[in-house]
Amino acid sequence: MAERPSAAIEFQDRLLSLGLARVSEAAALASAHLIGRGDEKAADQAAVNAMRDQLNLLDIAGVVVIGEGERDEAPMLFIGEEVGTGKGPAVDIALDPLEGTTLTAKDMPNALTVIAMAPRGTLLHAPDVYMDKLAIGPGFKPGTVTFNMSPSERVSALAAAKGVSTTDITVCVLERPRHEELIAEIRSTGASIRLITDGDVAGVMHCAEPEVTGIDMYMGSGGAPEGVLAAAALKCMGGQFFGKLIFRNDDERARARKAGITNFDRVYTRDDLVRADVIFAATGVTSGSLLSGIRREPAHITTETILMRSKTGSVRRMTYRSPVK
Repeated sequence: MAERPSAAIEFQDRLLSLGLARVSEAAALASAHLIGRGDEKAADQAAVNAMRDQLNLLDIAGVVVIGEGERDEAPMLFIGEEVGTGKGPAVDIALDPLEGTTLTAKDMPNALTVIAMAPRGTLLHAPDVYMDKLAIGPGFKPGTVTFNMSPSERVSALAAAKGVSTTDITVCVLERPRHEELIAEIRSTGASIRLITDGDVAGVMHCAEPEVTGIDMYMGSGGAPEGVLAAAALKCMGGQFFGKLIFRNDDERARARKAGITNFDRVYTRDDLVRADVIFAATGVTSGSLLSGIRREPAHITTETILMRSKTGSVRRMTYRSPVK
């Protein structure tokens, strides 16, 4: 009997999820010996190599849609690269082999390895430009916060929805000079701010578990590819995400056109960025609010991974102990 084309094979998210966790774990383990060593490029390359090797063991016909850059910028896991054995379902892959290369090099909190998988053609091929982002956790009505609101209005609206004072709201913001006015306006409401130096995928994910992380909302601009990964995480964990691409020049608009984007003013919702069921895995490299980092002991090394499926809303936290070779 002839083998069915991969496009006709159903996306079995449950069967693929453990394999995706192994991909994430392998990338984290590969970067472990470079934590705190001050070499961002080496840490990233180690994670890239390991993630690619593990992806190519999976029975998928995968295409990287969010990756390390265009082919001429990245020798591995570049946008458009085909991964997997080619024998399984056709899928889109969004990944960041080491989200927080600087965090890893400096042994600072919240460095992660991150990967998401969904049926082919359902993840936005976001160009490598900035995206203005807004995110809150689950349990709120649509329209609780919007891009049409000013930052202070968003804080007030979320506080009202939660039945608390604005002084009880904490907003996560990427610490950059471009956010100085944003930070000042948020603080004018009495809300507090959790500043992060890098890693805005983790920053957005914090909103989904405010009782654990202490974060109620995410605001500010960061990489558009990371926005797709963050939306994939929130599709599994619950929560609202909005993103609008920011174009600084004609070159960036050309990148967007190449990715098939023609409406430059569109506000994307979580489900615009991730249009079907998705599986998501992230492994802690350095400890943070979401995940424990890699722990070394004389005989073994331990990782913690969060593995999620949007279809069921399942969130698993798994520890993996590997003997030191």
